[in-house]
Amino acid sequence: MTDDAVPASGTVHWVGAGLSTGSGLAKLCDTAARVRLWHRTEERAEEALAALGLAGRAEPRAYTRAALAAELAPGDVVVSMLPAPEHGPLLAACVEARAHFACSSYVSDAVLERAPAARAAGVTVLTEAGLDPGIDHLFAHSLIARATAAIGPGTAASYTLTSYCGGVPAVPNDFRYRFSWAPAGVLNALRAPARYIEDGTETTAGRPWRATRPYVVDGETFEAYPNRDSVPFLAQYGLPAGWKPRTFVRGTLRLDGWLTAWAPVFAELERDDDVRIAALAAELAALHPMTEADRDRVVLAVTLDVDAGSGDRWSGRYLLDLTGTAEESAMARCVSRPLALGVTHILDASLPPGLLRAAETPERSESWLRELAEDGVEFALRVEG
Repeated sequence: MTDDAVPASGTVHWVGAGLSTGSGLAKLCDTAARVRLWHRTEERAEEALAALGLAGRAEPRAYTRAALAAELAPGDVVVSMLPAPEHGPLLAACVEARAHFACSSYVSDAVLERAPAARAAGVTVLTEAGLDPGIDHLFAHSLIARATAAIGPGTAASYTLTSYCGGVPAVPNDFRYRFSWAPAGVLNALRAPARYIEDGTETTAGRPWRATRPYVVDGETFEAYPNRDSVPFLAQYGLPAGWKPRTFVRGTLRLDGWLTAWAPVFAELERDDDVRIAALAAELAALHPMTEADRDRVVLAVTLDVDAGSGDRWSGRYLLDLTGTAEESAMARCVSRPLALGVTHILDASLPPGLLRAAETPERSESWLRELAEDGVEFALRVEG
């Protein structure tokens, strides 16, 4: 780590114990000198630790931002599992205390605004270090590096890069979905426009579900739609300048039949009634929860096809397809383990201060993928050409 970075103290504050908190927390209990789990109450924190088999291995705490700030010391690491709007204020508290920060969420404007102050304070800010975003970035950087080595960075080419991820029921239900994270977040994500490249042209879907297409993974048909804004990742992924995108889209996978099953939900979303949508989220949570008897499934498929003309082609795909167990959901494993891996690299002083994403170089991507595979996150790579 650079000389102006704050040395890690060895103490990790894991804030929040929702559905995405899993064995990554256990890994940190093995790695860090001290772990504190912050939850709504101390009793809830104790219950969460017991459920994870971590009773006595981490210190339970009742969370308020002020209570956390009072216990922060320079070099501590704060892991936020809170909703994205909470990250900016929490990062501000970290910068003031000269504590490092990590989360699995996309970089928000509030985090981006505080990044220069974090860098000046010697604080590492690790973001997009979960599943999607997170592992998807690792896959994309790895594929791009392999294709560049095969085709050549100076070769004119066109390419298609798709990155689709979804958490779905392992046993399909009539609704074709169960809520493994906040229903309000699921519904509001569907209300946000999606920007992507299709047929070489920048395209925006005001209602993302209207752009849903069949998508086949190893013979199984899913439904896929674009999500958020894919276009900034063209620059972040560092594709060769002479390669032009035919298609570039990052999106969401759903089970076949989802579009039909969700037609009544889309009709409600079309009305843009915030009060009604909040009520709908509560109704859907009650009707289609992920219960202890259910098993979830996570599917992440990242594919890159490059065509340099004259029959010179390269194609590669990473596929992660995991099913949850009685001990841990697939979503919790896929979010918490890469996040914990990132935190271990803050602790071992291998990440510099300032704003970082899980994968920003091919070298780090390959290294982290090796470590995740060793840690039990299974995936497969297929390359042709």
